Amino acid sequence: MVLPAVWGRAWFQLVFPSIMVCRRPFLRGSMILGLILCCCMLAVLAGTVEGLTPVPELRRVDVVLGCSYVWEGGLSRAFGGSEHPATLVLRGLSVTDDGTLGDVTDYEIPQADHSSSPPIIFEASEQLVSIPYAEALLHVDCSGEEVSCELSPYSFQQEGNGLCSASWFLATIRLSSGISIVLLLRGPSCSSQKEGHDVTLHPKLRIPMSKEGTLLTTVEFQSSSNNTSLRTRLGSSITLDCHFALAPSFLLSSLEWRRQHRGSGRSLFRYRVGNAGLTAQPKVHVDVKQLLGNGDASLTLQEATVNDEGTYICLVSTAQHQVQHNIQLLVSEPPRVRVFPTEASLKRDETITLTCNIAGYYPLDISVSWTQKTPEDEVEISPSNTRFSSHRQSQDGTYSINSYLSVNLATAQAPATYTCHVSHVALEAPISISTHLKAPEHTELEGLVGGAIATAIFVSVLFIVLRRKRAAEPKPEQLLTASE
Repeated sequence: MVLPAVWGRAWFQLVFPSIMVCRRPFLRGSMILGLILCCCMLAVLAGTVEGLTPVPELRRVDVVLGCSYVWEGGLSRAFGGSEHPATLVLRGLSVTDDGTLGDVTDYEIPQADHSSSPPIIFEASEQLVSIPYAEALLHVDCSGEEVSCELSPYSFQQEGNGLCSASWFLATIRLSSGISIVLLLRGPSCSSQKEGHDVTLHPKLRIPMSKEGTLLTTVEFQSSSNNTSLRTRLGSSITLDCHFALAPSFLLSSLEWRRQHRGSGRSLFRYRVGNAGLTAQPKVHVDVKQLLGNGDASLTLQEATVNDEGTYICLVSTAQHQVQHNIQLLVSEPPRVRVFPTEASLKRDETITLTCNIAGYYPLDISVSWTQKTPEDEVEISPSNTRFSSHRQSQDGTYSINSYLSVNLATAQAPATYTCHVSHVALEAPISISTHLKAPEHTELEGLVGGAIATAIFVSVLFIVLRRKRAAEPKPEQLLTASE
């Protein structure tokens, strides 16, 4: 690779100043070594430059989302209900073009049907505030994710003669992967329209429309979270993600984190800009420097317990507006499973109880089953043949339970392997623990009795054989008569 002479030399001096020693006078013995060093480093530099991959370019694209416009106020009668189909067009999102975008075209507004009322189409630009997770939104169809979008009015202020409103709207976008985005959209007002142009109001929303019949808005406040449902282990630390960005005309007023669970709520962290200090409960932390520097309002929870479960609410406020994110936190702990006895032998007319002990799990719901495996086959044992103890809860909130299986020669086969299978939400795969049941062993008395019976049978058979043999031999008188 050939570098331009002027800037190449300056850049070379800046990055590798030690190489410029080649330009200085050397002693005769060290000059060769210096030249070799310069050549080697130049070769490495050339290979590094040639090996650099081109940086993907950024590209502006439009993302179109099908939404529902939700209205809970007095205009619901105009809609014939509380919801109405709507479209959200996110204009000019900046995404990385790795060569797979192809010929992506801008969204074109469909031709209006003048015989019917115009559709609700919001166009949102990120001139003031960038929209996060643009690439995830762009590729949502290809990745197979489900997306939900809801538009709702945030506030209205009447202007002039009262026929036109200065409007704010809230767009809430959720992806099935857990990403959540909230956009505060500033709608057009009558005063913002150019003088000399008639203002055409949307017949349902009563705000100015563009010539194409759309509602032009700008994003002035956005908040996002990368996961709205989390699960953590007991004693672990976890971070609840919450980020935001504001238009230059907005200033952060406060941040508050709250937790709600089973009908009760509690403030965990509160910070007001300009006030000295903050209020925080134990085990929670928010980096105020990151909060004020780059809009990172994430909360870190340390040493989670079962009492930390609930819905965590991130409330970001300015002097005029507030947006929030709800993050569901679940605590789980996998069970410990053991079966005893680990090995047993069945005796005649005896019943053995196998115990599967499941301990230290949370939450409460758990599934337990038994199987019997013999040399011939493996079958699942009916739940009616098993019984359970009552649940026990320890001081850390985890649960324990026992499952019992009674076996005897009348209901079971031996030898056989009995396995206890446990499934729980905290387990990636069920746990299976087995015990071996041996065939019945003969006792000493049973051996003596069996031996005596066998001996008696043998003696009886021998007596019968000898008697028949003796009866078949000729008598002496018969032998004498035959000789005469």
